[in-house]
Amino acid sequence: MSMSSIGDLARTLMFQNRSTEIRNEISKLTQELASGRVADVSDHLKGDFSHLADVERSLERLGTLSNTAAETGLFATTVQRSLENLDNRTGDLANSLTAIGNFGQDINRTQASNQAKSELGAMIGSLNQAVAGRSLFAGIATDQVPLESSDRLLQEVRTVIAGSATADDAITAARNWFNDPAGFETVIYRGSTQSLAPISVGENNDVTLDLRADNATIRTVLLNTTLAALATDAAVGLSDAEQTDLLKKTGSGLVNARDDIVGLRADVGHAEARIDQAKSRNSATKTSLEFARNKLIGADPFEVTTRLQSVQVQLQSLYTVTARTSSLNLVNFLR
Repeated sequence: MSMSSIGDLARTLMFQNRSTEIRNEISKLTQELASGRVADVSDHLKGDFSHLADVERSLERLGTLSNTAAETGLFATTVQRSLENLDNRTGDLANSLTAIGNFGQDINRTQASNQAKSELGAMIGSLNQAVAGRSLFAGIATDQVPLESSDRLLQEVRTVIAGSATADDAITAARNWFNDPAGFETVIYRGSTQSLAPISVGENNDVTLDLRADNATIRTVLLNTTLAALATDAAVGLSDAEQTDLLKKTGSGLVNARDDIVGLRADVGHAEARIDQAKSRNSATKTSLEFARNKLIGADPFEVTTRLQSVQVQLQSLYTVTARTSSLNLVNFLR
């Protein structure tokens, strides 16, 4: 029969308390090894959280800037692709239109007008693109499609130039309508007249992406493309010679507009470069701040591993002693 004295009970309680302490220490060290941070930050910093709070605030702000830079980079890239598409289509159509006079056949004029109609729809579709639910060329009205359909534009300009006697008359009438606040701006452009504000993508690094679909260069492209599409329209009523003249002049207008499109693309390219620079700086700053935070609350994995192994040995030793002690009963003692 096993006998217990007050001393035995006290020893058992002592073993239990020590076992709990060691288990808690193992749990803490395991947590530090897994997270790479000290478990008791307050004790480690002796209650002074000021420096850590500054680092955490800087990391939080940097995270916001990095997210904004990524979103703005995607926005700028999509704008650039849209302008590239506009540039390519403008160039293709300009080449076709400026070659009209070299052939002078009705079928060529008709083909050129049909090409212009097709390109007009594609151009407007490109300008009406959105990324992450935000329109690219609508100013601050990012929830709005910036331009009406190509059919609506053709309908409006057809009415404006109907009955024009010459190509120059048609060009003048259409240009006046495109420049009239009650014309293109009201009927076709659906975006805001207020551009997007500069966007902060890094510390002291703001970029501007304020291009809108009512930009003068874009209007010029749409004007010439629309006129080319309507050159052979029966409702306009131009003679064959005037049709040819209108097609050639709109072709020249598109050739000139391409230089301005290149300028727009260069502006966007500059913004893209600044965004990339901001991303690199943000990444470097994040690394620096994380290093500073680790210096404050980081747990040395080698030191933690060494302590963990030591505590595990202590626990094993405690188990061994406890097992031997519990086997000391009266029968074993009298043997």
